[in-house]
Amino acid sequence: MRKVYLDNAATTPLLSEVREAMMPYLGDIFGNPSSLHDWGDGAREAMDRARTQVAQLISADPDEIIFTGSGTESNNFAVKGLALAQQAKGKHVVVSAIEHFSVLHSARTLEKLGFEVSEVPVDKHGVVDPDNVLRQIRKDTILVSIMHANGEVGTIEPIPEIARITRERKIPFHTDAVATAGITPVNVAELGVDALSLAGNQFYGPKGVGALWIRKGVRIMPLLDGGIQEEGRRAGTENVPAIVGLGKAAELAKTHMTDRIKQLTPLRDHLLKELPGRIEHVVVTGHPQHRLPGHASFCVEFIEGESILMLLNSKGIAVSSGSACTSRALKASHVLIAMGLSHEIAQGSILFTLGIDNTNEDIDYVLETMPPIVDRLRQMSPLYAKFSKTVKGGK
Repeated sequence: MRKVYLDNAATTPLLSEVREAMMPYLGDIFGNPSSLHDWGDGAREAMDRARTQVAQLISADPDEIIFTGSGTESNNFAVKGLALAQQAKGKHVVVSAIEHFSVLHSARTLEKLGFEVSEVPVDKHGVVDPDNVLRQIRKDTILVSIMHANGEVGTIEPIPEIARITRERKIPFHTDAVATAGITPVNVAELGVDALSLAGNQFYGPKGVGALWIRKGVRIMPLLDGGIQEEGRRAGTENVPAIVGLGKAAELAKTHMTDRIKQLTPLRDHLLKELPGRIEHVVVTGHPQHRLPGHASFCVEFIEGESILMLLNSKGIAVSSGSACTSRALKASHVLIAMGLSHEIAQGSILFTLGIDNTNEDIDYVLETMPPIVDRLRQMSPLYAKFSKTVKGGK
């Protein structure tokens, strides 16, 4: 049976070059980078090199990079740490309605600590209007957090335009770039943000490692109490092998990004164009142009996305039904609901996220395999039976 992996937003496979770079730090070079003796030197030098590699990926200064355990930790650190550090100036935070739960739940935690949180709506494509951000800003607003791109529908947000609004008002601006860093060009100076989150497993690095970029001069309160690692900003002995892998993956992403985008974009467009033509009552979600190069997302009416996912899996095709953090919850995506889709339609979400190993043959296999699956599920769907009866009655 053919195997087709189209769930790269959940995690990407580890590149062989990344694995090879990590191996020495799982063996002979095992020292603690905080140690002053020779055993710590090799680990510390490797971390310094990785910090530079990650900084170069986003056109930043290495001293501004803080290593974390994941994109989720980076988002928690940014939202809570920045808000707590600025609370003497106010206690109002602005986020969008389609943020990852690591941002939204962090904002909810801040509410329990006495902060106020305002959510910015999105349009039918999942786009945040900068004017709506401006409307939510108050005199006591001390943080704005809007993601660079949404991992469920692939929409890329107008971050530079929003940054101009926050910069004029001297409000710290964080962006969750987990879906973009290492995948599309990310330049922190061009974006105009003050903090940016990323994760290694999104661009062929290891799982369990991420980074938070903080612009020099921006105050942040550490969330982990302990030692002086990461210049006192994130305590705990660093995961050196994973950090080395993150650095190598960042280096490779910067080198090969243009070629990867050229490979993925036509495959994505082929899927976006052909699938609705082969299956009736399919809604394409996300922005038609301003979207990630490997993202093709849909809602299939009258059936649940999880059912499609499981039957595609039985045919060797791996996909997702929304975010990997919510795919087991069997709930309608908050992203799709915020975009104005009904709960019934949102339940049929299916997400294809392509990677560098995918080919035209993979997409053709999906296009051949999925229509019979949808037809089979609809024959068992009471919603589809009701719809068909209504249509026939109308005739």
